[in-house]
Parts: sequence; structure tokens; C-alpha cells
Amino acid sequence: MHFHVILCAAGFRDIKRISKISKYNKIIENFPKKYGTITSSCIETGKTDRRTVHMPAILWERKRKGQLFMNIEEIKQLCEEKQIRMIDFKMTDIDGRWRHITIPLERFGASVFTQGIGFDGSNYGYAPVEKSDMVFLPDPDTAYVDPFAEVPTLTMCGNVCTIGAGENAPFDQYPKNVSLRAVEHMKQSGIADRMIIGPEFEFYLFDSARFEVSPRQCGYRIDAKQADWNCSLDSDGNNGYEVHQKGGYHVAAPQDVGYDLRSKMCMMIEDWGISVKYHHHEVGGPGQMEIEVELDDMPDMADNTMIIKYIIKNMAAKEGKTATFLPKPIYQEAGNGLHVHMMLLKDGKSLFYDENGYSGLSRTAHYFIGGLLKHIASLCAFTNPSTNSFKRLVPGYEAPVTVGYATSNRSAVIRIPAYAKTPETKRFELRNPDATANPYYAYAAILMAGLDGIEQKIDPAEHGWGPYDFNLYTLSEEEQKKIKGLPKSLGEALDALESDHDYLTKGGVFPQRLIDVWILRKREELKMLEQIPNPAEFKMYFDL
Repeated sequence: MHFHVILCAAGFRDIKRISKISKYNKIIENFPKKYGTITSSCIETGKTDRRTVHMPAILWERKRKGQLFMNIEEIKQLCEEKQIRMIDFKMTDIDGRWRHITIPLERFGASVFTQGIGFDGSNYGYAPVEKSDMVFLPDPDTAYVDPFAEVPTLTMCGNVCTIGAGENAPFDQYPKNVSLRAVEHMKQSGIADRMIIGPEFEFYLFDSARFEVSPRQCGYRIDAKQADWNCSLDSDGNNGYEVHQKGGYHVAAPQDVGYDLRSKMCMMIEDWGISVKYHHHEVGGPGQMEIEVELDDMPDMADNTMIIKYIIKNMAAKEGKTATFLPKPIYQEAGNGLHVHMMLLKDGKSLFYDENGYSGLSRTAHYFIGGLLKHIASLCAFTNPSTNSFKRLVPGYEAPVTVGYATSNRSAVIRIPAYAKTPETKRFELRNPDATANPYYAYAAILMAGLDGIEQKIDPAEHGWGPYDFNLYTLSEEEQKKIKGLPKSLGEALDALESDHDYLTKGGVFPQRLIDVWILRKREELKMLEQIPNPAEFKMYFDL
């Protein structure tokens, strides 16, 4: 059997490639009328690929280099060149869903960036109704021609402020503001000036998904043509190349029926200015996929997480399929995680590398790990905020269940990749998060927990959290009892957050009101779900 993984050209960072990019963009500069429509060339081979640049190529490269992307005049120029008719503004609600509001191009002007767009924040889950008037302030750096809009549309993300008697103030509960305050708190502490992270996006690609929750009927039905339950399907389209249960890791075509679609997704992600590391089929036989991106600054990666999920879902729909990041959509199959690789830097140098430390990690890195492990139960309230999250965190599916750290050990909640050996690449990954999380809250909470570990000098080895350089799944029941486990339910995680959140409120990063609202909302979700009869209950108890 052949296994494969696809590397994207933009994942390589060598000087030769940078030189070619600069030369390429100088050529494009001579043809401004073609901005936004030029077909890009494959930089490594010089051959033509299929990408179409949706933003001006020069500005796209400026964004990738961390330079100022656009001002109002450049936006107007882009609108004229791309015949834009609508300006779309995407905002994030408390749960981590994008919502949007759209205005005609004729209503768009410089005042939008100063006065903002008014909306009712109570419908986003944040503020009480009596204090719900807010304004959305778009960020021109995020401007992009939406590839899924039929009417030419420029879309932007941004920030939210509350309306005051004088100047508007940044809304302290808004996810973007929380992530920015976490970084500012890190800088003020003097510990580091950058946190860079790189998530792994796992998702299922189904051909259909149906579900109903009503007094008459509760249930769901999903299907993927490549699933092994379709092996005996009497159909002309059945070619016998279904993927076995939990047998999908790196399978090649013809089993990997989502290969071309993943490549298209990655090219669009790259065109949006996000560097893709690689993509491949994951363990789950019925269409589980993974796209991993290169590390980037934490607040930017929170933005990127929203963009990537938007691209994956919409491209799947465009191909007549449906994509879900639900942590455990299929019983007895691998679940979807959002493993987060991370690193702290100061003055351009990694704080996590020490060639003499365990697995090449510095004391600072160990203390950061100690903070994560000390607060892991309460962290789960933000990194795993759904009841479905904890159906994934069970033994036997490569999902972490124990509080510990180790090298190349996927059964521990913190894994240190053995292949990352240099000062520039040395890092570790937190394996419990999933994509039902609001990325801004989850990434900010991870940073705050790690910073607390550094400030308190929490040594994970001294606390008995590892290193566990053996398969924790194979331990006897008696030995497993000695090792602390992750919360087994959302309720346990919320209980932990209620009693352990001082590390989050340091420096006003997470306002107490946000934590209170979060716990209240999640407990209401729990209460509702606990009252809904489960189809499995009928199977187990109907005849009693």
C-alpha cells in the first residue's frame, strides 16, 4: 500500500525561494492592471500551476512578510480593479462562529474605519441587552476578495468596541481583544515578545449529513462513499476501494477520494496569505482529512483559524460535499482534534531550545509545560467547550487522556516532536484542543496558562507529570489510577474553570464577566443536552 503526504511550496523558507519571490513580484509590478487576475507560477519549478491570486500579488507578499497590507486608497483601487460591488464585514460571536453584515460599495468610505458599523451585541452572546449597542471596526489588513461570493465582494475582519459618551472603547469580551491583551500581557511581563503557534486542522469530509432533534425523532445519519460500511453497496459507483475502519492514515488514491479537493483547499489557503505545511488523509476511514499550517503569531493564527474553517466548509459545499470539525462525529472512529504546536520567542530567538535539556527543551519550556498541565482541567473549558469534545478524549483513538508530557508519545496531552531538533524548530504540541473552541479564547488561555507556569516555575517532572516515554494506553488499570486524567465531561471542565481561573484574569486579559457568561452558557447547553433522549438509550433500555 502506498502512503502519501503533500507538501506545499510555500512551506519552504530557504533564501533561494525568497529571492525568487522578490524577482517574481518585481515582474508583476510592471503589470498593475493584472493585479488580482494573474495566474501565479510555481516558484520551486517554474511551471504554471492553477492558482489564481484573489488579492493584489504585491500586497499579498507584503502581508506574508508582516508589512502593512492596505490603506483606504489601496482598498478603493482594488475595488475598482476587481469590480467590487459589496463590502462584507465578518465578526466572531462568543462561540467562535463567523457572522457578517454587508454594505454596498457606494456606502463604503473612510468613516467606516473610524465610526464603525453598529450592531446589537446581545445576539452574539456577549452583552446584556441593556448594554448591547456596539460598533464593528474593520481591519484593512484583512481585506480579501471573497472567492465564494457570486457578487464581487471584498470581505474584512476587525474588532468590536462598545459605544461610550466619548470615544468608543474596545469591548473586553470580544475574542480578538482577548487574544491581543494576552500578547500584551506577555510583553509587559518581560518573558517573551512573541508567541507563535501552528494548529493541525482535522475534519471529516462527508457526502451527506442529516440530523433531527424533535419530540418525535432524535437521530443523525452521515455517509461517505469511501467508508467501509459501503463495501457491499450494490451500486455502479462502488469500485471496491473503500477505506477500512481506522485505516485511513496517509492512504493514497484511489482510496483517497478527497485528495484533489484538499489540494484546492490548500491552494486557496495559500492565496489568502496563510502558509500551508502539508495535507493528507487522516486515520478515520470515512473521509477524515488533515491540513497543517506553518507557525504564525498567535492573534494572527486565531484569524487564520476562522479563515481556514471558512475555506474548508465552503469548498466542500461547492463540491457537493460537507465538512465538519465535530470532535467525534462517528462512533468507534478516530475523532477530530486541533493539535496546537507552540513556541515563545524574545528578540527573535526561541526561548524553548536547550541542547542539554530533556528532548532539547529549555527550563522555560518546561515551566510553560508545567503551567499548561497544572491548569489543564480548566483550560479544557475553552479548548474543548462542547459535550461532543469529551467523546473524543477516550482511550484507543490516538486522543490524549492523561495529564503528562513526553517525546513522540501521542497518548500524553503534551507531545514533543522528536523531528524538531534545531533552535528554530524546537517546540511541543498540546493535543487535547478541538475546533469547537473559539480560537481566540483557546489560544489566549493556552498562553496565559503557560506564562503562569513560567512565573511560578512549575516543573512538570517534579509534579509527577512525566516525562512519560512509554505508551500510556498499555498501562495496567492499577498503574493508570496513579496518573491524573483529563476531565471526562464538559461539566467537570466547567467545575475546574469555576475554581481555577485567576491565571486567566491576570492583567485583565479575560474579564471576570466573560468567564461568568461562558460558564453560564455552557451549563445551559449541558442542561438541555442532558434532557434529550439518546437513540442508544432506546437500544439499551427500551424493552425493560
